Amino acid sequence: MATLIKHSNRNYKIDVTGKQITLQDHRFYYEESTNTFVPSVTTILSAFPKGPAFYDWLKKAGENADEIRDEAGRRGSVVHNLTERYDLGEEVSLLDDYGDFKVKLAEWAMFEKYVEFRSRFPMEIEYIEQNFVSSVLGFAGTADRIITMDGVRYLIDIKTSNYIGDEYWLQLAAYEKLSTELLGLKIDKVGILWLNAKTRTEGKSGDMQGPGYQLLTKDDTSEDYELFLNTKRLYEKMYGNAKPKQVNYSLSHRLPTDEPSAIICKKCGVVNDVVISEGKGPHFASLTCGSCGGYIKWATEKEVYNINNK
Repeated sequence: MATLIKHSNRNYKIDVTGKQITLQDHRFYYEESTNTFVPSVTTILSAFPKGPAFYDWLKKAGENADEIRDEAGRRGSVVHNLTERYDLGEEVSLLDDYGDFKVKLAEWAMFEKYVEFRSRFPMEIEYIEQNFVSSVLGFAGTADRIITMDGVRYLIDIKTSNYIGDEYWLQLAAYEKLSTELLGLKIDKVGILWLNAKTRTEGKSGDMQGPGYQLLTKDDTSEDYELFLNTKRLYEKMYGNAKPKQVNYSLSHRLPTDEPSAIICKKCGVVNDVVISEGKGPHFASLTCGSCGGYIKWATEKEVYNINNK
């Protein structure tokens, strides 16, 4: 029997009987009720056209673009993990038991901006890292937070990027649709909590921001959702036959050894009643019968090991 487990935003199946683990493709979510895989919203949005700012960045980054992208993704995952643990009531520490940094200071600084935001703007958290999967809608995703502040329900996505792209609003519009269809929630506003904002002050009255962080919101996502659906049609046209990749690993390994065969005393016929004694000359050990004391055979070191570990 296989068990589906989610850990660190990765899905995997563990088959205890078959002693195997199967890593699920992060681009797809699994819907157990229909036994189908559904592409994630962010995967669909990979088909969304990149703007001029992206290509300007690509020119500047040059051959380091992949490394910079991967580091930004890792940083985002670390900060998300810190905020999630904090919201679940865990004491989150910068240092480990040996006094070493657990995370980079830049990541910790973003986390502290989140702590300050929560301190300044009281909220009731309804959902943390809520997974949505809908084969009917044809997409899936994970909403970072669904919260209520001053009677207003927000669907929030936490961002640590250097800029806020148009596709982020399409992502939130899709999550809003999922939350409405699957949870029956009425979302009043969607918001991006930007922990790498260029803000220097707390802004004007009514602004939800501080030095280096800002909550950007939208009341109406209808146009964004329509644009998301158009992007989804483009994705399906380009990658409609895409299937999730799955990687299988064994749960454990052990160096194979020769299974020792039954040892029978030719004198009395007793099976596997063996006394191991020190050998002589080139022979590592001597095997004699534990019942009658009769000689059975000379044995190598490997044979003795297998007998003792049978």
